[in-house]
Amino acid sequence: MKYNFKIRDKVFTGGTHVMAILNATPDSFYSVSRLQNDAAERAGKMIKQGAEIIDIGGQSTRPGAAAVSSLEEMGRVLPVVEAIRAEYPDIPISVDTFFPEVAQASVAAGADMINDVSCLAHGGMARVIAESGTAACIMHDRRKSKIDDLFFDKTLGLNNAVDKLIKAGVSKDKILLDGGIGFNRSNDEDWELLRGYAKLMEEISEYPFLLGTSRKSMFGGAVETRLSATLDSTIQAVKAGVLFVRVHDVAENKAIIDMFSK
Repeated sequence: MKYNFKIRDKVFTGGTHVMAILNATPDSFYSVSRLQNDAAERAGKMIKQGAEIIDIGGQSTRPGAAAVSSLEEMGRVLPVVEAIRAEYPDIPISVDTFFPEVAQASVAAGADMINDVSCLAHGGMARVIAESGTAACIMHDRRKSKIDDLFFDKTLGLNNAVDKLIKAGVSKDKILLDGGIGFNRSNDEDWELLRGYAKLMEEISEYPFLLGTSRKSMFGGAVETRLSATLDSTIQAVKAGVLFVRVHDVAENKAIIDMFSK
């Protein structure tokens, strides 16, 4: 598949690339991903391992996680964005937030993309993205959906979000989509979505997709044991033409991508 996805001064036309997870949170489900040292140092290691986007999160979206205010989220995220941008002026930085005010402040601090897991549920987000000129990654969350057909729900929700972005003035070449593994009504639905990810991509073929499965609970067992299953899903992503995988383990996923892209 050929795309023309633009973020910062980079254009991604195809292949599968790594978005690295950097959590500025004390309660993310995989403790190893939590920022415990210098942010720029941590990002630098990820970049050397093959990360092409650094995705910074200031609020855990795992089931049962305590909600964090936009002000607290800013306090966690903005210093990390500023530190990485100062040390690595060329690396694209994404901020994982559904708050328009956090998005706006993150862009001012140096972020290049807003990763909204709420599918633009908060009013004003599309406008903030459009006015800032940044890229957008939009994920679909159906945990509270009343629509039984999984793929109909995903297609409808993502298309509606795309329409909001386009109407707000976001360029088509700055839109990336995420089907939302882990944000469904059951593990069975997560597996159904993973197995049919290529089907979802065909339904919305104009836009590139990201796959986020890294160490998620659908794989069972302790979080420390889920790397192998994650890598299996990355192989599937490569074969399906997924543009980005969002992962904790950069080196291992990059190695698998390189192996199966040949």
